[in-house]
Amino acid sequence: MQVPAALAAVVLATAAHSAPLPQLALDPAETTVSGLSSGGFMAVQLHVAFSATFRKGAATVAGGPFYCAEGSIVNATGRCMRHDSAIPVARLVDTTRSWAAAGSIDPVSHLAASKVYLFSGTRDSTVTQPVMNDLLAYYRAFVPTAGIVYRNDVAAEHAMVTDDRGNACSLKAPPYINDCDFDLAGALLAQLYGPLNARTEGSLPGSFIEVDQTPFVTGHGMAATGWIYVPQACTAGATCRLHVALHGCQQNAATVGQQFVRDTGYNRWADTNRIVVLYPQTSTAAINGCWDWWGYDSVDYARKIGPQMAAIKAMVDSVGSGAPPSSLPAPAGVGTSGATDTSMVISWSAVNGASGYDVYRGAAKANGALVAGTQFTDTGLAPGTTYTWTVRAVDANGTASPPSAPASGTTTGSTAACFTASNYAHTIAGRAHASFGITYANGSNQNMGLWTVFTVRTLRRIGPNHYVIGTCP
Repeated sequence: MQVPAALAAVVLATAAHSAPLPQLALDPAETTVSGLSSGGFMAVQLHVAFSATFRKGAATVAGGPFYCAEGSIVNATGRCMRHDSAIPVARLVDTTRSWAAAGSIDPVSHLAASKVYLFSGTRDSTVTQPVMNDLLAYYRAFVPTAGIVYRNDVAAEHAMVTDDRGNACSLKAPPYINDCDFDLAGALLAQLYGPLNARTEGSLPGSFIEVDQTPFVTGHGMAATGWIYVPQACTAGATCRLHVALHGCQQNAATVGQQFVRDTGYNRWADTNRIVVLYPQTSTAAINGCWDWWGYDSVDYARKIGPQMAAIKAMVDSVGSGAPPSSLPAPAGVGTSGATDTSMVISWSAVNGASGYDVYRGAAKANGALVAGTQFTDTGLAPGTTYTWTVRAVDANGTASPPSAPASGTTTGSTAACFTASNYAHTIAGRAHASFGITYANGSNQNMGLWTVFTVRTLRRIGPNHYVIGTCP
């Protein structure tokens, strides 16, 4: 799928305002994936095709067997969703084994030690339960029954299910997040990782980062940016785990803002269990915002060389490429000074043997080139906003020390700022979110009217991610 020149310019501009994907110390044996609807089919594809990477396991909500559509949109919308004809499970199992033998996907032997979690709502009218039953039969060809949990008794429609957020359980409507008094994110993560620490209630201390996807793919139905949630512990020297969470059709950030990223329940479990959550994103160029699970972008969509598949695998490899700490100690005496409306000076004590230093604002590195001295000015900040920085010493081999103790500082000026744009543009910029075709200001949740490019509103920022309708004084 080629990207038109005008669209390419928008992609590049969007990526310029995002951060590079952070490189963290992750345990490669603890990488898992889950997804809803098209994301559920994609989760199965990734699990099977890259079973050496996702050998810990996978969870599917309203998905189907690997290569279910066999490259046909008729199969995709028929047998793989409505189950209006039989899914050839035995043939799909044979295809899987054949592709593995040819090297198109990883050896199926990796699947034997995987954990699998399957969920199908009894009221799901988009991907019916017989499809998920066939997915269970498919997985049983590779994964011992003791490693599989199948939950199919919750009266949920087609949605990601939570115990306290979203639409009514029986409703099928954007953003396809339903309150069914069942914590699906917690249940699937517990199956994949075992017993979990209690989830965080209230605000999360970790970092949400909008990350640049363009180093990994351009076009092919994928957005210029994705999202990642990094628990605070994972920026403080701890070795963490990675979970990839895949949205469904019409559930990407371009359509529903950050609702899938923030409201599906993954992050509050991740926060207390050292799990980094990566949220890759499709673009408006993808059909209905869906992941490619039937071949709309590539005939190789289910193989390792499929463009979307390869891009997500590359993102997984990149985020897990952080080196373990070096023998250098963490810098001491980190402090902030010289605040302006848009900048802050961070300083620290020298570390013997250090070739330079990296400065992190939250989980994202703030400097480009290695800092040679013991002071760095971080720019491009928002007025009247509190930030937290840590510093790492870097040795001659490029290996970083553990992070310093955090130092916080608040920029001068007022957080108030005005933005006049279409409701659609406000959601893309992260100032608002949409639900049922109506746009709401982030923070205040004020009704801004229809979610279109024609409805224009002025939003005033009165705090971090808190906006009200109005004008600036």
